[in-house]
Amino acid sequence: MIYLVLALLVISISLLIALIHYRSQIRKNCRQLEVMQKHSSNQRLTSEVPYKEVKELVRRINEICNHYQEDKIIIERNENNLKEAIANLSHDIRTPLTSLDGYVQLLVMTDSAEEKEHYLQIIQNRISSLKELLEELFTYTKMQDQNYELTIVPMDGRQCICETVLAFYEDFEKRGLTPEVNFCEEDLPIVANEVALRRVIQNLVKNALVHGVSRIGLTLEKTEGKLHFTCFNDKKADEIIDVDQIFERFYKGDKARTSTSTGLGLAIAKGLIERMHGTIAADVKDEMFVIDIFLPLKEKG
Repeated sequence: MIYLVLALLVISISLLIALIHYRSQIRKNCRQLEVMQKHSSNQRLTSEVPYKEVKELVRRINEICNHYQEDKIIIERNENNLKEAIANLSHDIRTPLTSLDGYVQLLVMTDSAEEKEHYLQIIQNRISSLKELLEELFTYTKMQDQNYELTIVPMDGRQCICETVLAFYEDFEKRGLTPEVNFCEEDLPIVANEVALRRVIQNLVKNALVHGVSRIGLTLEKTEGKLHFTCFNDKKADEIIDVDQIFERFYKGDKARTSTSTGLGLAIAKGLIERMHGTIAADVKDEMFVIDIFLPLKEKG
């Protein structure tokens, strides 16, 4: 009988000690959580009791805290990017509007037919520039809708790309550049949206024309059963391009903001290519900025 009493006493004392440990651990973790909440601290919960259940609970709570911290950083970064984007867009839209106002006043004030024609041409160019900015915004906004789909049909990818590139002949002449063009001769049948594909190629070539210094190249070939289009241009020696951010909305490598681009061109290109079941990637190789596009070829039969 006495052994039974002693056994019960030992068990009771052990349970009491365990309970004290549990309560002490809970109080400590509550204090740690309070500090974390009040000061947005990176501190994490600690466990000093030798019970695996408590250690597992602390580990899971710390995991939740880590995820919360990561989400908070992403939200803050997105908010900062949005603020910067709004400021940039305000600048991009205000610049041609201010210019328009000035030339309209000059147009009204002059009596010279030649000057009127000159100012009208400038005004038309500014309106076209503003229209292009707004069109990019509209397209990008549409693509944020998860339900937005492109109608894709069988088409000749090579012909579409050749025609689109050829339309930039005068633009290359104005820049005094002769692009290095290397297109395959074989047909490249794909299933895509012609308007979207033209828009993608236009955005890539425009980007190369804006940022290229003295060399621009365009290649088109068949690679592992896919249409493979490459657009590359040399970059300024001191220009830093973040290839991980290049397809993000409003990304601009030129901090001086000398162009009227919204910074949406490559983001739009990525969205359109992915909706046509293709892939797009950017890289910097030997001081050349390179963008590669892959679209699956249409299966025969």
